[in-house]
Amino acid sequence: MLTAVNKKYDRISMHGVRSQLLRQQAASLGLPLEILSIPEQPTMEAYDKLMADKLQSLKQRNIRFSVFGDIFLEDLKQYREQRLKEVGMKAVFPVWKMPTPEVVSQFIENGFKAVVVSANARLLDKSFAGRLIDRSFLNDLPKGVDPCGENGEFHSFVFDGPIFKNPVPFKTGETVLKEYKTAGKWDSAFWYCDLIPVEKQDYK
Repeated sequence: MLTAVNKKYDRISMHGVRSQLLRQQAASLGLPLEILSIPEQPTMEAYDKLMADKLQSLKQRNIRFSVFGDIFLEDLKQYREQRLKEVGMKAVFPVWKMPTPEVVSQFIENGFKAVVVSANARLLDKSFAGRLIDRSFLNDLPKGVDPCGENGEFHSFVFDGPIFKNPVPFKTGETVLKEYKTAGKWDSAFWYCDLIPVEKQDYK
């Protein structure tokens, strides 16, 4: 399981989830974890170089494929395929072109549990950050917001499900608005809900 972590804040990039919870998630899934440590605000060139170096090291361990959960963002799919091709690896997209309402319905019906950790402030208000992804959450999404957050409307942290040995224990903390100086079409303000690791006996 390969995940980019912000070196300054020790949190998953874009999601804002603490690396401690990431490590617990990987352990519960029984997956080896590889962390790509990146600067606070890397350029695309810097990010691509760091990722290429990491992929090269994984390839030396006979890893040849990288699996992604992308569903319909063609430009992102092509970007991933090209970058992997450059290091002699291939991308796999198991849910590509599946209807997103079907994907999230199967996710819920199969017993997986996820909490929204960041929400695009242009599309979703503060109340969506920290919510569980369930039928109530889906019903409350504004019109035009993808139920899987496939356009970057929200990001989530999966903490339990049939392939987990045990739930990842946490409690929700403060929700804050963070704005970024960006150029172009990318949105620049997100609500972040902090997930705080707790001891298992305190987990609810």
